[in-house]
Amino acid sequence: MSQQQDHAHLDDCTPCRVVGSATFLGLGAFTYASGHSQIRANEAAIRASKSFFGVRSRHLAITGTSAVMVALGVYRWFS
Repeated sequence: MSQQQDHAHLDDCTPCRVVGSATFLGLGAFTYASGHSQIRANEAAIRASKSFFGVRSRHLAITGTSAVMVALGVYRWFS
């Protein structure tokens, strides 16, 4: 059996890759936009709570999470 036949069952169809990539890219964009808008809307309450996790760390967490989702979308497209 050739190498190509051994790995044929691991290859995805093009529509599967498009849908998977678009899902992760969309999730990353939505997480970024929604997360940052919610932090901005609740910024006064976050600052007043004197939480260990302030506004800046929450912005970084949202940005990091959305970057991971976008990276997964790119990985899904090229893998």
